Amino acid sequence: MELPTPPCNPSHDHINNLKELKYSTCMASHLQSRRSFDELRWVIQIRQTLSEEVEDETDLPVSIFNVPQALKSSNPELYTPQQVAIGPYHHWRPELYEMERYKLAAAKRVQKNHQLGDFKFQNLVEQLIKLEGLVRACYHRYLDFNGETLGWMMAIDASFLLEYLQVYAMKERKALVRASSRMSHLVDYSRRKSAHSAILKDIAMLENQIPMFILRKVLDFQLCSVEESENMSVSMLMGLSKELSPFKMMEELPKVKVSDSAHLLDFLYRIIVPREDLQSEIIEDDHEEAESRNRGDEKSFLCKKLVDYVKQLLEDTRNLLSKLNRGPIRVILKLPWTIISNLPGISILKQPIDYLFFNESKKDEKTESDNPNRPPSVEEITIPSVSELSQSGVRFVPTNSNLLSISFDPKSDTFYLPVITLDINSEVIMRNIVAYEAANASGPLVFTRYTELMNGIIDTEEDAKYLREKGIILNHLKSDQEVADLWNGMSKSIQLTKVPFLDRTIEEVNKYYHGRWKVKIGKVLKNYVFGSWQFLIFLAAIMIFALLTLLAFCSLYSYARIFRINNTIS
Repeated sequence: MELPTPPCNPSHDHINNLKELKYSTCMASHLQSRRSFDELRWVIQIRQTLSEEVEDETDLPVSIFNVPQALKSSNPELYTPQQVAIGPYHHWRPELYEMERYKLAAAKRVQKNHQLGDFKFQNLVEQLIKLEGLVRACYHRYLDFNGETLGWMMAIDASFLLEYLQVYAMKERKALVRASSRMSHLVDYSRRKSAHSAILKDIAMLENQIPMFILRKVLDFQLCSVEESENMSVSMLMGLSKELSPFKMMEELPKVKVSDSAHLLDFLYRIIVPREDLQSEIIEDDHEEAESRNRGDEKSFLCKKLVDYVKQLLEDTRNLLSKLNRGPIRVILKLPWTIISNLPGISILKQPIDYLFFNESKKDEKTESDNPNRPPSVEEITIPSVSELSQSGVRFVPTNSNLLSISFDPKSDTFYLPVITLDINSEVIMRNIVAYEAANASGPLVFTRYTELMNGIIDTEEDAKYLREKGIILNHLKSDQEVADLWNGMSKSIQLTKVPFLDRTIEEVNKYYHGRWKVKIGKVLKNYVFGSWQFLIFLAAIMIFALLTLLAFCSLYSYARIFRINNTIS
């Protein structure tokens, strides 16, 4: 059988098929060569890495992370730069290429305005290439760049970032160089233009960071003076922190060393959550005790020990009595009620009366039996809303301090909360701080727990309005509803963690609220009266029985009265 010969004049479809076949063959060949090239480059990089000497200086903790997917899934745009890419994570995104020309313009100005006339930008890049190992150590994700590419990227991005940040040093009349007219819409000294605000959001994102030592290195090259570079960096970062921090009303910002900060977001986090103050009480107590011993002030030391011993003895006695009260004595007190509650018709009242008079002790027993080191449960971070607390008698008072000022005073029924300013940048800032705190995990998640607290007490627009009227929330958003939506949208967290001073505050608020008779009676009516058909039937039966009794009494009394009148007449 002969095969059919191809037509002398091939059709249009046949030509297209041949073209597609040729294109597919070329693409397969290209992908194969690309794959071989990538594998070869990978092998070369592995060899170079293993051949390099391991130095102690490269043993840096990872500080620039990918945002956990659990947080990023709901609102990815709040964690992804929309205007400018800083660093390697988002460098190749096409929609951010427009900003590259502004970055290059900033790099040219660094070279042009350098104090040494023969300075070339290449010299700076060569210095940064030597820091390749340190740079790679800061990033959680593997960086698929060679050393030279990474050096150029860091130098150009740092130049742009420093030019942008210099607006925050203008209060002290410090500036590297005045921005060109081409970048005036980006580097806005009045800080009112939308492009400036968009970049401000981007540089605060966790995935959009570069190491702080890179910024310092570029700044040292620009100013040729370590002391002047230090002063300039402090001015820039403190100004930036005042702009970004939601707690703008703090009376005094904590002193944070630039050299101790891993990047811009880490510096802002240290301003908002001063970790030194979290352990200040323990450190101060240990310090005072050591000083007492060193000075030989044995009298004061023994007095202090005696007072501590008496306090401990009283505490142990109180705990013992409370346990006895919950044990046999509590059984004796409940015995009559246990007998009565089992009588026909009375058993329906058992649950509400148990809730009113005997429920608190069970909660105490459960709390004490739990492991103090375990993570908190969802129930333990539940807290009444602002409206519910205010109706129960709680007063909300603002403080011009940091998160450590959060407390509740049951004697005066006062809930103290720091003043927080909310604007168009606040949600991005707070969400990325939560992400950084969760990824870094160097201590208790203080800021995360604060957002959980605010999410718990703000449920509706009325809650946000009440806190605004009390001066705790300074609202620069469009409405109180946006404030409520902001807090309610931040409900997701990676893990639950214990933060002692916040846990204590939440516990005291819940204890105060649930201990109010007004709240107890309201819950009994809601859960056991209006929400129980059995109780309603029982109540209706009692009312009918009472009504019948009244009718019988009235009938009997009326009959006796008539009988008495008739006897009198006769």
